[in-house]
Amino acid sequence: MSDETKPGLKSPLRRKLLMGMAALPAVSMLGRPAFADVPATSAVNTTGLAVTDSEVTVGILHSVTGTMAISETGSVEAEKLAIEQINAAGGVLGRKIKFIQEDGASDWPTFAEKAKKLLVNDKCAAVMGCWTSASRKAVLPVFEQYNGMLYYPTFYEGLEQSKNVIYTGQEATQQIIAGLDWVNKTKGAKSFYLLGSDYIWPRTSNKIARKHIENHLQGCKVVGEEYFPLGSTQFNSVINKIKLTKPDVIYAIIVGGSNVAFYKQLKAAGIDLSKQTLLTISVTEDEIDGIGGENIAGAYACMKYFQSLDNPNNKAFVPAFKKMWGEKTVIGDVTQAAYLGPWLWKLTVEKAQSFDIDKIAAASPGVEFKGAPEGYVRIHENHHLWSKTRVGRAKADGQYELIYETADLVEPDPFPKGYQ
Repeated sequence: MSDETKPGLKSPLRRKLLMGMAALPAVSMLGRPAFADVPATSAVNTTGLAVTDSEVTVGILHSVTGTMAISETGSVEAEKLAIEQINAAGGVLGRKIKFIQEDGASDWPTFAEKAKKLLVNDKCAAVMGCWTSASRKAVLPVFEQYNGMLYYPTFYEGLEQSKNVIYTGQEATQQIIAGLDWVNKTKGAKSFYLLGSDYIWPRTSNKIARKHIENHLQGCKVVGEEYFPLGSTQFNSVINKIKLTKPDVIYAIIVGGSNVAFYKQLKAAGIDLSKQTLLTISVTEDEIDGIGGENIAGAYACMKYFQSLDNPNNKAFVPAFKKMWGEKTVIGDVTQAAYLGPWLWKLTVEKAQSFDIDKIAAASPGVEFKGAPEGYVRIHENHHLWSKTRVGRAKADGQYELIYETADLVEPDPFPKGYQ
């Protein structure tokens, strides 16, 4: 079976829907006039980016083929929705956004190659892209060498900061550490079995998780830790070990299409997630669309966004997304964080009154987006976002029920002391 036909992958038809189908509720979010005076191109583009008097070109760089397509297709859809809405509201400094899309194809060298094309050949003013930390690490030297700006949407392990990246997802203190504190406090969890896909994000995240469990949670221990190549579909051996060790918590950081096999095999082995606590930081509604809600019901996820959030911004965002991409689509944490990218870029360009990368990097701290579906967000001086931490419980219908959220925004700290 090809990646394109695996259960849960978004159909090519949905990815080809006309952009004109978008609903535009976010147009009024910023309270700005639809059209403003258009500054001269020579004044707002001094470094040779793809900016004309009427258009500005950005890049979209995600995997729409391969094992990561199940996770990344939603990011592409969200970014296109945001661009359509921004254009309907008058664009950026009076210029409509044009996008060039490239496929990272779930292959890290390909991501680097495509990033260079978007920056060097296409001279994109910004790029919305990547999902895995491996792909981000592959493109980071390219963005720093050619001075591009990447808006990266995925929750990740932290331990990174760059002038050339705006991180719109959560870092470790906002997700990994906060989630472990929650499950320890509310479930009385003492023993943890750590699982992950075999690349930098799961391994580094579990390294942070182990340090927190063993050094900061009193009386707690890790009873197992295993990793699996991307695309793996055989998990029966580790499931048997889990049944033998009986951990209080299965802590799962498996990504992409492998999740479909893992959760189906977990259920087939008789592990009832309404009784066995499982906490994931990698399964959003996008992955559940492939897994099947009945196979993951009862599991907990620590993230900052769930499609079920009840706030005015999200009540406008979800119908707009579904109108553009189909009523059966679902929206996960990274999809929502990807939607933030074009909006934050627009707001920053307008604050800087320039498309120049150095000016955007300098203007980013303090930029706030009051229309974010997750709620108000703001860019920190370390280029990460202030955002809330939330925990949801998976339901059979494929949605998460919100059961916990922080009262206030959590300050991002990508280099937490004692975890490096």
